[in-house]
Amino acid sequence: MHTGKRNKTNIIYIAYGRGTIPFYADPELADWHMIRPAFAPPLPHAEEAFRTACRNPIASQPLREVIRPGDRVVIVTSDGTRPVPNRQLIPWLLQELPVPPEQVTVLLGNGSHRANTPAEIEAMFGQEVIKKVKIYNHDAFDPQQNAYIGQTADGHKAYLNKQYVEADKRIVVGFIEPHLFAGFSGGAKGIIPGVAAIETIMHVHRFDLIAHPLSTWGTIEDNPIRREIEAIVSLCPPDFMVNVTLNSAKEITAFFVGDYIVAHRAGCKRAKEEVMQPVPYTFPIVITSNSGYPLDQNLYQTVKGISAGARITEPGGTIFVASECSDGIPDHGNFGALMRIGASADDILEHIVNLEQAILDQWEAQVYAYLMQKYDIRILCAMNPAEVKACKLHPVDDLQSAVEEKIRTMGNRPRVAVLPDGPLTIPYVTT
Repeated sequence: MHTGKRNKTNIIYIAYGRGTIPFYADPELADWHMIRPAFAPPLPHAEEAFRTACRNPIASQPLREVIRPGDRVVIVTSDGTRPVPNRQLIPWLLQELPVPPEQVTVLLGNGSHRANTPAEIEAMFGQEVIKKVKIYNHDAFDPQQNAYIGQTADGHKAYLNKQYVEADKRIVVGFIEPHLFAGFSGGAKGIIPGVAAIETIMHVHRFDLIAHPLSTWGTIEDNPIRREIEAIVSLCPPDFMVNVTLNSAKEITAFFVGDYIVAHRAGCKRAKEEVMQPVPYTFPIVITSNSGYPLDQNLYQTVKGISAGARITEPGGTIFVASECSDGIPDHGNFGALMRIGASADDILEHIVNLEQAILDQWEAQVYAYLMQKYDIRILCAMNPAEVKACKLHPVDDLQSAVEEKIRTMGNRPRVAVLPDGPLTIPYVTT
């Protein structure tokens, strides 16, 4: 490890948990390339901009004309693994709606994730909102909570949360950033997988869709997963959408409000311009994060940071990822069991391919296996190293030392890319 005086201009702060890890990029040791998004500053008057957006929406009537005074309204928003600014958006929505709070239900789009705890819900919304409206966790696994909405083009029966389906009016809230499967988050993706039954979630995460080369970051119109999601949501669509873009401090930079397809596409264009960064070549070493809390709560979600870094990593190169994983693997679901199968990534993929019936979380293990086949993946996290090794990943206890040791085995000042914000930056090679 470098022991001399460290120039502060060469210290890079890498997102980790609720803070950052300082990393010293010694210019004598490697050719460093820091890649960050071109984020806009926060909106100076966000609440006023929100009201203006709701009253002048994209391809939609104003919110106050969409919602009638007698309507029962369901607002779908993301669960606690996503940094949707619910503490701002939900109170502002309640003020803008022409109905009293007792006619409003907030539905947490947990997808296949665990339910949010009361403490987590309070942190997400604040006491004032909790006192005003009913807030429910969606349960994808409870047939009594989900209602049939129709069939897909290939005859698959689709189910969404019953409260969502039976509401007089439906609003979806979320934020837009590149997504490793669906191109971008937000829009219809707030509904599926957000408030879909597990059968429907499995359908849009099936092996062939995940394996498709266009099911990837930043691709929308030609993305088979996005197409399937939007086709199913069209059977029971939201009446209004409130999506935002955020900067690295999780501050609102723009509103995309109105029609859940048209307004979403406008937001994707903005997000792509800010977040997708071109680089001229690949790197033998890439350092990334999982953008800190709340996304880096577990190993399951950490695939996003790894996948972002992999886009510019040489075949056989090394990816270092800093992801706190305060919630572990996690314990629920099948992901951990799948990652422990056999002795290699090949064993994981073989097991998934030969499953008689698709199972929950196989898609995340599938992507991990693809990445592990191509790259040496090393992770700094708060998990027990034995757990990390059982998942066929390589734990490191000090990021600085591990990176410098790897660099010294290569010599000749190798190129090293650093993505301090993890999947908030989606790099791509231009040549």
